[in-house]
Amino acid sequence: METEKIGKEEVLKVARLARLELSEGAIEEIAPQLGDILKYMEALENIDAKGVEPTFHTITKKDIVREDIAGVHLSKDKTLANAPEKDEEAQSFIVPRVI
Repeated sequence: METEKIGKEEVLKVARLARLELSEGAIEEIAPQLGDILKYMEALENIDAKGVEPTFHTITKKDIVREDIAGVHLSKDKTLANAPEKDEEAQSFIVPRVI
């Protein structure tokens, strides 16, 4: 399978989707790079991976997690002392609504 040459329109479309503003020079530089990436992906399609277990990581690692031990912590008053907005009665932070 032969990859088409990546043109200015395709680069602009990808840039728009990624919310990037590109100069003309950047467009000219990126187009062949995107083409090379697609050629590489085509090469990967031709690899025989039958019998190969799917992996999530290329190296095996044990889960290195420290033991959860309660320690010294700030009081609620000290924690809220520098909060820009707080509810004193509920002893909680007031943050902007996120929708």
